[in-house]
Amino acid sequence: MTRYLRHGGRRTLSRLICFPIALYCLIRLLLFFSFRSSSPATALSLFSFASSRCDGRYVFMHDLPPRFNADLLRDNCALSPWVGDACHFADNGGFGTDLGDGWYVTSQFALEFIFHDRMRRYECLTGDPARAAAFFVPFYAGVELLPHLWGTNTTVRDAVALDLVRWLRARPEWAAMGGRDHFMVAGRITWDFRRQSEEDGDWGSKLFWLPELQNMTTLLIESSPWQENDVAIPYPTYFHPSTAGELAAWQNRVRHQKRPWLFSFAGAPRPNNTDIARDVIIQQCRASPLCKLLDCAGDNAHECFSPRRITELFSSSVFCLQPLGDSYTRRSAFDAMVGGCIPVFFHPGSAYVQYVWHLPRDFRNYSVFIPMEELKPGNGAIERTLSRISPEQASAMREAVVGMMPSLVYGNKRTTGEEGEFKDAFDLAVEKVIERVEKRKRDTKQGIEQVASDESYNWKKALLNGGVGWEHYFNQK
Repeated sequence: MTRYLRHGGRRTLSRLICFPIALYCLIRLLLFFSFRSSSPATALSLFSFASSRCDGRYVFMHDLPPRFNADLLRDNCALSPWVGDACHFADNGGFGTDLGDGWYVTSQFALEFIFHDRMRRYECLTGDPARAAAFFVPFYAGVELLPHLWGTNTTVRDAVALDLVRWLRARPEWAAMGGRDHFMVAGRITWDFRRQSEEDGDWGSKLFWLPELQNMTTLLIESSPWQENDVAIPYPTYFHPSTAGELAAWQNRVRHQKRPWLFSFAGAPRPNNTDIARDVIIQQCRASPLCKLLDCAGDNAHECFSPRRITELFSSSVFCLQPLGDSYTRRSAFDAMVGGCIPVFFHPGSAYVQYVWHLPRDFRNYSVFIPMEELKPGNGAIERTLSRISPEQASAMREAVVGMMPSLVYGNKRTTGEEGEFKDAFDLAVEKVIERVEKRKRDTKQGIEQVASDESYNWKKALLNGGVGWEHYFNQK
């Protein structure tokens, strides 16, 4: 027996140990090549037996005909001179031209491309509709609409939208909940898809008024405070870190950055806009030795599209002024926060009733609110208000902004494992969509009316209904 253990038994024991190890390595190797050669859905389904990470998180992505996405991008490459170099919007997964170290020339309208690319690499993508917690529709609504926002025949303008909903209704995945478990992303503001009339001269399409879209959840860069089926998520910024370490390094940098300017503003006057707040803000910035103005009017317009110039400005300022843009919101607010700059808002529609999944409920912790009615030519209200905030208060607010940064950026997440992972704006949006769908399923089972359920689910309604005295800001729509 002793001899057996020393010789033949030892060899047998070695085989018993080595065989499982070799088998495990072979399986890992096969899975590796499956991920390399198969579609994300196929590869993930092969791996699903070994992990429970995706339980309740699976997303089914519709394989739309290319006329709803890829063909639109090809056909509408040079969209408009006032949009910029649209032909490179979709480069690098929607991030645009690579500047290195996680920085890109990213368009504010690139959300559709970014989301589609990230969803292709989503770890819980499934090809089995029965396992899906939610269904993603990769329609490039903003790209399709931009060439004919107004001034064209409305029948032509709405044709692709109507074609899309016909295609969705014919799918078996649609039938289960009538689209209430579906979501899509639009890279423009909600008003572009909510045309108020059938007049050819009216703005936008009627996509969001279609009954099918009323059931779906739509994620976009600006939502309507009065609608429950669209939800605002952050504008794309220029920063797309690949790993948690790259993100942490930038957070540490802006946390300790010297900030010689008390406040700053990047933008240009809006001569045709009846809102005079922006003109007053520019005037007060020019008049203050504590303010740095990046004037983007006329020949200087390119300055506001330079990632370097924008980031230098915001990372050297304590506060960054964020008045209304062409609509309620501005991409600049997110560029500012990525620079570690505390945003100053003048209208609650610019952030507080918009990004309810990505910004903290207590807006006082990370921002300053100066009511628009307090702005008068020459009264110095901005400098006076910001000068009253102590350095200690400003430091605490900046730390809050820095802490929010992971949920404000769309990461270029190619690394797996703990060192590479962080929950970014994409991850949070998908998580919240799935929560929303699950709640709808529970409410349906319990016989709870969907509209009432959604009203209580989205807390932005509370901000409009008494509590904070903001009703007069929204009484025109």
